[in-house]
This record gives sequence, structure tokens and C-alpha cells, in this order.
Amino acid sequence: MMSAATIILILLVGIIAGFINILAGGGSLLTLPVLIFLGLPSALSNGTNRIAIMAQNITAILSFRQSGIFHWKLGLLLALPAVIGSIFGAHAAIDLSDEAFNRILSIVMIMVLLVLVFRPHKQIRSRGVQLQLRQKVALVFIFLLIGFYGGFIQAGVGFLIISALSLFTQLNLVHINSLKVFIVGIYMFTSLAVFIINDQVHWLYGITLAIGTSIGGYLASRFAVKKGEKWVRIILIVVVIAMSIRLWYISS
Repeated sequence: MMSAATIILILLVGIIAGFINILAGGGSLLTLPVLIFLGLPSALSNGTNRIAIMAQNITAILSFRQSGIFHWKLGLLLALPAVIGSIFGAHAAIDLSDEAFNRILSIVMIMVLLVLVFRPHKQIRSRGVQLQLRQKVALVFIFLLIGFYGGFIQAGVGFLIISALSLFTQLNLVHINSLKVFIVGIYMFTSLAVFIINDQVHWLYGITLAIGTSIGGYLASRFAVKKGEKWVRIILIVVVIAMSIRLWYISS
């Protein structure tokens, strides 16, 4: 059983991560290390974190669909290779040692921070979603790799998806985000299944975290604190740097 302090901590981290995911992105950069710091092995932390991601994406998909922003044909085209990649990525994560996973995660966190700081995905113009055959083929290959990464670590995958779609589709961020949550929601189901089959999910932690991220996402979308995004990003950068350093040395 979890202590009351642990439940409160996971809820608070979930709320913060959900809030950050709406305003800036990268909430898993907080939730995944925290689960590891609470004593869960890396594979168990990885699988548990996906319950919250799954819940948040289902909510977001329904919201976008109700708003009439739902590119399901392109979403399915890109989700299929992502699903295949995610299965292999999830198996790779389960087979990796805790030390190796923690060090890889610490490096990934710093790399994702660079994307968070420079935000190349912000330079987007709305031009539509018409794609030529060679562009579709390229995207299928790219999303096979993105799916592998999503199944392996997941943290920061949203930035990869946003960057890829901004290069090929030139949709605005609202439409790109709708595609992102749809694709992640589909491949998250298969990657989570791999972790569940291998008994790598702590259900109580995962459900508690999912409740927190849902609350955080709701609060962020409800209040839409545009001026707060700058401070959220600054805090996220500082915390993630500290966590990545800690992850590196906890593996020593």
C-alpha cells in the first residue's frame, strides 16, 4: 500500500505534469524520473507512466473531435508504423538494465530541453495537409522510428511528432496537436499492453498519476494561462536539469 505522503506526491507531480503538457509540453520529463526516485525499477516506472499518458490522450482526442479538429485518415496512416515501432521499443525498454535506462533517460532529457528552449516547432504556417506520395512514404518511415522511441522512453516524443509534422504538413499547432494526441493514443495502447503482459505496471501509482495529469490538463485548458507559459518553461528547464543529473549519478 502507498503511504498518504506518496499518494499526495504522485498526485501533485501528475497535476504539474498535466499542466505543463498543455502549456509547454514535456510532462513525462517529470513523472518518469519521479517514479524512479520513488523506488520503482526503470521498466516498471516506464510502464506505469503510460497509464497517465493514455488517460490524458484519450481525453484530448475526444476534445479535439468535439471541436471538429480530427484528421483521422492521416492519423491512422502515421499511427500504423508508430504502433509497430512502439512494440519493438517497449520490448527494448523492458530488456534494458536500470543503470543503462537511467543514463539514456538523463541524456534524452537534456536533448529534449534543447528543443523546449529553442522551440523550432513554433515556426509554423497553416497551409493544409495535402501530401505527395514521397512525403507520405518519408513520414511512414519517420513515424516507425518515432514509435520505437515512444515505446522505449516516450518522454518528449511530442516534440518529435510536432517537428516532423511541421516539416511535412505545415498545419498550425492546433491541428498538429490533434494529430499528435491521436497517434500517441493509438500506439500507447500497444506499448502499454507490452508492459502489462510483462507485469511492468504499478496500477495504484499509475491510476493516481492519471488522476493528477487529468486535473492538471483540465486546469491548464480551463484557464489558458498564456503569460504563465514562460515561467512554466523556466521551472521545467531547471527541474529537468537537476533530475537528469541525479539520474546519471544514481546509476553510478
